Amino acid sequence: MKKRATNAEGPEPTSNKNRIADATGFPIAAIGASAGGLEALELFFGGVPENSGLAYVVIQHLDPNHIGIMPELLQRATPMKVMQATDDMLVKANHVYVIPPNKNMSVLNGHLYLFEPVESRGLRLPIDFFFRSLADDQQENSIGIVLSGMGSDGSLGLKAIKEKHGIVAIQDPSTAKFDSMPKSAASAVSADIIADAGELPGKLIALLKRSPGVNKKTDIDDRSKGSIEKIVILLRAQTGHDFSLYKKNTIYRRIERRMNVHQIEKITNYVRFLQENPKETEILFKELLIGVTNFFRDAAVWNYLRDKVLPGIFNLAPDGYTFRAWITGCSTGEEAYSLAIIFKEAYEKFNKQKNFSLQIFATDIDSDAIERGRKGFFSNNIAADVAPERLNKFFTKEDIGFRISTSIREMVVFAPHNVIKEPPFTKLDFLFCRNLLIYMEAELQKKLMNLFHYALNTGGIMLLGSAENENSQNNIFTIVDSKLKIFKRSDSNTHTELIDFPSSFTHTMKTSGENLKPVKAVDNIQAMADQLLLQRFAPASVLINSEGDILYITGRTGKYLEPAAGKANMNIYAMAREGLQNELPGAIRKARQSPEPVKLINLKVGTNGGSQLVDVTLQLIEKPEAIKGTIMIVFADVASTPKPGRRKPKTGNQNSTLREQELEHELQRANEELQSTREEMQTTQEELKSTNEEMQSTNEELQSTNEELTTSKEEMQSLNEELQTVNIELQSKINDFMVANNDMKNLLNSTDIATLFLDKDLNIRRFTDQTTKLFKLRHTDIGRPFTDMVSELRYPDITNHAREVLRTLVYKETEITTNDLRWFIVRIMPYRTYDDRIDGLVITFIDNTQMKQAINELSKLQNNFVLTLKNSDTILAICDSELRYTWVFNQSPDFEVSEVIGKRDNEISENEGTLALMDLKQKVLNSGKAAQATILFPLKDKSASYHVMAHPVKDNVGNITGVSTCASKCIFEKTLPKPGED
Repeated sequence: MKKRATNAEGPEPTSNKNRIADATGFPIAAIGASAGGLEALELFFGGVPENSGLAYVVIQHLDPNHIGIMPELLQRATPMKVMQATDDMLVKANHVYVIPPNKNMSVLNGHLYLFEPVESRGLRLPIDFFFRSLADDQQENSIGIVLSGMGSDGSLGLKAIKEKHGIVAIQDPSTAKFDSMPKSAASAVSADIIADAGELPGKLIALLKRSPGVNKKTDIDDRSKGSIEKIVILLRAQTGHDFSLYKKNTIYRRIERRMNVHQIEKITNYVRFLQENPKETEILFKELLIGVTNFFRDAAVWNYLRDKVLPGIFNLAPDGYTFRAWITGCSTGEEAYSLAIIFKEAYEKFNKQKNFSLQIFATDIDSDAIERGRKGFFSNNIAADVAPERLNKFFTKEDIGFRISTSIREMVVFAPHNVIKEPPFTKLDFLFCRNLLIYMEAELQKKLMNLFHYALNTGGIMLLGSAENENSQNNIFTIVDSKLKIFKRSDSNTHTELIDFPSSFTHTMKTSGENLKPVKAVDNIQAMADQLLLQRFAPASVLINSEGDILYITGRTGKYLEPAAGKANMNIYAMAREGLQNELPGAIRKARQSPEPVKLINLKVGTNGGSQLVDVTLQLIEKPEAIKGTIMIVFADVASTPKPGRRKPKTGNQNSTLREQELEHELQRANEELQSTREEMQTTQEELKSTNEEMQSTNEELQSTNEELTTSKEEMQSLNEELQTVNIELQSKINDFMVANNDMKNLLNSTDIATLFLDKDLNIRRFTDQTTKLFKLRHTDIGRPFTDMVSELRYPDITNHAREVLRTLVYKETEITTNDLRWFIVRIMPYRTYDDRIDGLVITFIDNTQMKQAINELSKLQNNFVLTLKNSDTILAICDSELRYTWVFNQSPDFEVSEVIGKRDNEISENEGTLALMDLKQKVLNSGKAAQATILFPLKDKSASYHVMAHPVKDNVGNITGVSTCASKCIFEKTLPKPGED
């Protein structure tokens, strides 16, 4: 393919065909850091060789109002070409591209594109935006690196890169100047590399050299397959989860990534490494889970559910119906909460007056992810996926993220669950299994489809991932929207195969061999058989069971029976001599069918070297009960000389005539046996036909019963699973309650305030430790009336006041004392529940002894101070910054305080004395230093001389806010001349 020349310094229009070729030649490393991450970036690029073969794109949080100089700063740290990205710029290897300020950047077919940010300034997530775009465009060639920075930008983008089998590298938070971004990234995804910023390039390049993405190894040899199976066994043994039916290529690629991290070349060595390092098994387990999710993933799917699917289901559902949904592989719960929000929005638009509710079961095999989902707290990054109106309506903003609202949280129940081997949830209306089946083999996918069909109600909705399809091949689902992967459970009955329930996905061993019913042994069987023989028969005989096994022998039976060659076998069919072997089976069958004895006459039985005639009688035994159903066979010898016939034979043919007679007897007996056998065969054939029909009918009934039992069993198991799920949820809430209770108890005790909680009947509900110092209380007193308790309080009206507060709901505060002269402020308040219901009283006893003592001491000091000043001629006063009086004490009897406060001296009386006093105060205000003077003041017809000391008044920070004066009257007075006198 011929490529056009390109210029990395500027945009270049190229064809899509050429762009795709350029984009697949080398990995692109996206580096996320905040504006304060320059130091980490310089350390990183200081460790990158000039010809590393990678392209680097730097995404930073930059001030949108300043021109970026980051390319110039980074150019000093690396010999590679560093430039600011422009629109439609082709990415080249061994180049560094920096995002310009106030832009979002994306990548398509190896070209960079710039967008105007639509988010408000505080919600921009440019790192997540580019990481996600890079993952979609470069797939395995994408590399996400998070360095020092504040916030959590980049965490969701790293998940997307991990999902596409890219590489994730994070700066060690302990070495980061700002560790928020690295910590958030490390908690969100299992990183391939965590190291210091300067060490990341070397480890990254070493990993790429050994990466399957570079080697392009796709085939798995037999030896590797065996090692993979061993790893699956180790995972199952340590984690309890079976990956045997997961796609081997996916497992192998994840194993190779871990091998590259530890620089292990052979998979057999990695198996050994797993055996010696159980922690690595846990890491590999987390690596295989690939828990990638976000709110409202594939927005078109959620919009279709809200606008098309849910309204139609609402129309058909009865009033008060509770919908049930199951989210398999829910990871941290974003998809479960998305469904709850969509359900709320669709229900609000529904115009019919029906009450609906939704119960969502969110499950995953990752317990850590379940725990995070259960908390319902998400980082600020979700603002990129959740519209602002939804954030305001369904989330509560906290310092470092968003918490799901209570109404949405209560719709979801989280629980650890393995969909492969644990019972499913049943009677579902919705089932979401998105991007889980793509990791499983076709056999397991088919089983899960059958399982999902069973779990859903008729007409229930199943939603799969964008790369998944319904492959049950039994028409058990109908397509609602093939593009969006939405299916509906069919009510077709063409699926007749019994469901292989999850708990039995592993093959079970079938038992082989027939179980023979043991014959009850009887201690006195010999006596009973002998007694029976004496009553009915005397010759040799044997007692056999229905299978022909000989239970007992009486008399000498060697002429009729002989041991068979080989392994010892005490069965009548094996031991019968020649002449009996062909006759006994039919006779035994007849004997089993009729209580009448069956007789065989003149049987020719072979003996050792000769033969003899024998009569055989077979009798079915009905009593006693211990040997009921067995058969007694009696042998009787017959004389060998036959009776002469009526026609006298010729002398020469006597031997021939005897032989003919024997043959005639045998032929007659053979004809009789043949006729009997035919009748038996016909009868047996009819019985077999009848039995076959009965067996078919019985088989159908058993199959129906088995299906009903299987359904009942599955429903019981599902119910048990739901109960366990609810129990886990309740246990989690109990733990939260215990933590809150402990916090509350420590908080109340730390206040050092005696607090007493009463119910509506004034019975003690709870109390703090400090309360025991006022009341003689023990924990066994909880539930007793507090009025029965002995206390140190001198507060006889406490009961009346408590009942008054219960009646009026107005709190009451009283200052009381105790028998040991301590003072307390008693505050009685109504106890209000969360739903604003009055459920008792809260009485607090605040120790006011020290304050009371301090007030008394202060009062004494004040009285002494007032008495002292009243007995002196000293006048104290304070003026503000405008020289207006704010406080005067021990004033002259010639004026009142009310006439002085708020006035200046010249406003009271304008004379030489007041003017001199104002000059003195102004001097102190200006200089900030104390001053004093002796001033003569005219007082009616006299004049008095005062020694005045003035000091500046300052506030806490040293600013002058006024002047304080202290005037002491001098010992002499002078009478002023009357008008007209000198």
